[in-house]
Amino acid sequence: MTRLEKIVVVTRKTRLEELIERFNTRSQAKFYIEHMGIDFSDYEQEHEVFTTAARDLLRELDHLGRRVQRIDWTFLPNFQFDSNDAVVVLGRDGLVSNTAKYLDGQLVVGVNPDPSRIDGLLVPFSPLDAPTAVQQVIERSATFSEITMAEVRLNDGQTLLAFNDFYIGQRTHISSRYRLTWHGRSEKQSSSGVLVSTGVGSTGWFSSTQNMARAVSGLLLGDEAPPMRTLKLDWSDPRLAFVVREPFRSRASDVELTAGLVEAGDELRVESQMPDGGVIFSDGVEADAIAFNAGSLATIRAAEHKARLVSRKHGARKTK
Repeated sequence: MTRLEKIVVVTRKTRLEELIERFNTRSQAKFYIEHMGIDFSDYEQEHEVFTTAARDLLRELDHLGRRVQRIDWTFLPNFQFDSNDAVVVLGRDGLVSNTAKYLDGQLVVGVNPDPSRIDGLLVPFSPLDAPTAVQQVIERSATFSEITMAEVRLNDGQTLLAFNDFYIGQRTHISSRYRLTWHGRSEKQSSSGVLVSTGVGSTGWFSSTQNMARAVSGLLLGDEAPPMRTLKLDWSDPRLAFVVREPFRSRASDVELTAGLVEAGDELRVESQMPDGGVIFSDGVEADAIAFNAGSLATIRAAEHKARLVSRKHGARKTK
């Protein structure tokens, strides 16, 4: 059995740190925020809680007898993870999403630095109990949830993974034009983009489209509107869900293929008909978008690549 030598801790700068980078000094950042009528102490308190959590976590991890390396999330695209690294993510749920795409089977321990601000669905551990989970990773005894991810592949060979979801359409989120093919049917569409969600993502951006549908149903039918079920997939569900945002029916576009499930082994195909401005990005990170302009054909399916998140759940899989 290969010995685990390194613990990689992934963090992201606090809002206060990003403000100081922008305005050069803390005092100038404070002046700007207060001039806008915003309470600067909220930024300070958030920063203090995070730095305390980071200090506690790193101190406890040092006791495990392994090298600890802390990196900022901006280095993830170029960072070389070793296959035996233990990965610890300290931050919001979204930081787990963005980290998982750069891993290849390594277990992730998600740590919540501030439960008063962060829901913590993907970061269930505190800075003080996370080292116990990491120790279990080292001993190959940790339980974990295996999470289905999505993959998009373009006809030019480019690929991209999504932990939560893909957005496919215009960078401006309006007037996206493309041909969508699913279950042997195909149609031209005009919309504000296509959203493709994994099981984890089904409670995120995808759920907002269901909220909108529920509100419109209530507007049209009032008290007679039937209760709407909410689609929520398990994290390990091999299916993907897609929905077309604000589809528009016209002489050149239709609205018949606007939502569905991409079954295991199946795929969704989207052919761009946008001269420019078309993009595909995952998990809300527009900065990492790939171009999706006329001539591009995207094939979306469940990825063979799985994310593995150390879990508190009984009955989760155990490492060997």
